[in-house]
Amino acid sequence: MTYLHDPTFWAGRRVLLTGHTGFKDSWLSLWLKQMGAKVTGLSLAAEETSLFRQAQIDAIVDHIEGDIRDLPTCVAAVERCDPEVVFHMAAQPLVRLSYETPVETFATNVQGTVHMLEACRQAKSLRAIVCITSDKAYENREWLWPYRENDPMGGHDPYSASKGAAEIVISAYRRSFFSAEGAAGLASVRAGNVIGGGDWARDRLIPDIVRALIAGERPLIRNPRAIRPWQHVLEALGGYLMIAEALASGKSWAAEGWNFGPADDDTRPVDWIADRMTEAWGVSGWDSPGTAADRHEAHNLRLDCAKARSVLGWRPTWGLDEALRRIVSWHQTVDRGACARATSLRQLAEYREKFQQFQSGSA
Repeated sequence: MTYLHDPTFWAGRRVLLTGHTGFKDSWLSLWLKQMGAKVTGLSLAAEETSLFRQAQIDAIVDHIEGDIRDLPTCVAAVERCDPEVVFHMAAQPLVRLSYETPVETFATNVQGTVHMLEACRQAKSLRAIVCITSDKAYENREWLWPYRENDPMGGHDPYSASKGAAEIVISAYRRSFFSAEGAAGLASVRAGNVIGGGDWARDRLIPDIVRALIAGERPLIRNPRAIRPWQHVLEALGGYLMIAEALASGKSWAAEGWNFGPADDDTRPVDWIADRMTEAWGVSGWDSPGTAADRHEAHNLRLDCAKARSVLGWRPTWGLDEALRRIVSWHQTVDRGACARATSLRQLAEYREKFQQFQSGSA
């Protein structure tokens, strides 16, 4: 049987997460703690409505509030944690917001990455660094073919350009400081549009739909025909954990860029997602402004994940229909008063069990 990761590897392991108050890192914090890791998080204060607050993540991690745009803050967090593994996820993560705050976006996503990698250079126990960027780091030519790890970086909007620039920073630090014998392994990972319960970000499709449905309103869909690689957040996080394990075990081949995206038939247009979400919620219909978006956003973006499948044995477990069903279930359950942490842990356990069955061929 092939496992997604080795849970025993993480027992007692010191892990530093940046951006741990965010949606993806909150899920990763739960996963790591479930496996027995000692987790420290460095992030800005959590939004009032967030998975971090709903699931009370601050009760299970060493919570540090700080800004990665400040180098001494990053150094102090690394010294406090003395990490064996670092997951760098802190970012300004929204395309449309990047048009309004380009300076902050570049400062956080580019210079913040420089600061974290510089701080990591001083960590004596460090074995693995996984930097999370984005599928939007690729220079998007709006073609039908999926992007491979060796395709050029770029970006039309400030967010995408900042992620492409962060990839160049990571590559430079890898070759300059993290390639010597005994140095920590450094990898970058690029996922598609990750979705899941507890995502409340503004100007993001699934959260916008959920907010409208909870309020009893018809969702307003901005770009119905835009095509994105959708996948449940646990799919991507599982790949990140595999890369971290390989790096920490001294596998030099893992110190590269990696794509973790959905199956080809789960790269769907926005209107398909809106139809499935409203149907699963038990309501009908959504609305569209009927006008072109006021800011440029990529129309077609796909990832080629053959490398992760062939080298790691990683592959998606929950199809898009299942992922959407899980999101609706999470929000409806929590909206009725259920514990957000318990609901998340239950879905995490179900995902891990399904992955093992899927990989062994018994599913």
